[in-house]
Amino acid sequence: MIPKVRSWKRDTVAELEAMINSGSTLAVIDIHGVPAGSMIGMRDSLRGDMEIRVAKKQLMRIAWKNAGLEEADLETLFESAVQPAIVSTNKMNSFNLFTELKKTEAGRAAKPGDIAPHDIIVEKMDTGMPPGPIVGELNSVGIPAKIMKGSVQIQKTTTVLSAGDVFEGDMGMMLSKIGINPIVTGLKLCGALEDGVVFAPETLDIDYEQFNTDVISYAAGAFNLACNIAWFTKQTMPTLLAKASSEALAVALEISHESETTMPHLVSRAHGSAMGVAGQLDSAALDEELQALLGAAADAAVAAVASTSASDAPAEAEEEEEEEEEEDAGFGGLGDLFG
Repeated sequence: MIPKVRSWKRDTVAELEAMINSGSTLAVIDIHGVPAGSMIGMRDSLRGDMEIRVAKKQLMRIAWKNAGLEEADLETLFESAVQPAIVSTNKMNSFNLFTELKKTEAGRAAKPGDIAPHDIIVEKMDTGMPPGPIVGELNSVGIPAKIMKGSVQIQKTTTVLSAGDVFEGDMGMMLSKIGINPIVTGLKLCGALEDGVVFAPETLDIDYEQFNTDVISYAAGAFNLACNIAWFTKQTMPTLLAKASSEALAVALEISHESETTMPHLVSRAHGSAMGVAGQLDSAALDEELQALLGAAADAAVAAVASTSASDAPAEAEEEEEEEEEEDAGFGGLGDLFG
């Protein structure tokens, strides 16, 4: 006798199958520990970008198989899920989906029986809390606290729990009072399937700011390397031509090659050398033109020095005025003293 399958199960499988077939990106999320009220709010906020469906694992497996997908892929996605749900979207790739779901995560205070997801470290700090029974309560759970300068301060950095340890007693509540809420709740992505490839959460967790910085750094390094080995491309040619032009000009000036480009530089250099030699000669050996040029150069130097001195003068004048005011004030005080 063939057992009857309840209609709601058939309907659930059909809906799951339709949802799976409609999405280009599929994922399994873990909703364990998410309060019902928060879950409703999260689903409503994400409804426009993705579809989320909660069902029993066996029904998900049947729908997944009916959709023609590899059962092994689903089992891989199920591995880290305590209470799984299937996500389907046509608007996001796996990376976008991970980023969007991560926004739903938030920390909460640990409860007795919760497992530490990582080492729980309490840093040495000033809690800002006023003196009170909290000092004894913190010490009772292994957090060294003391009253200093009118507030409760943690005396030293302490690891109160290691990853995998179980929270007991008031530990979670005490940590929450000093701002440590280690239990993360939210729609945790366990993995995604896109174009037949299964992506683990670790692969999808990208620091996009650091990624952009790295790309810019790598591009700059590649550009510098290309320029250093004279690799001719559309991007490097302007820099290579500018570098070649600068080096050619330097060589031409070094050998005093006369050209339309080098002549202004050569004449300026010769003029500077001539003025340097003329400045070392006796004035009787100079004609009127050289004397005039040297005089103009000297006047320009004097003007520059005068300009610098003028800019410093107001500050000195102000200091002298302040000193005079102080002397006057002192004299008036003595006059008052002697009647």
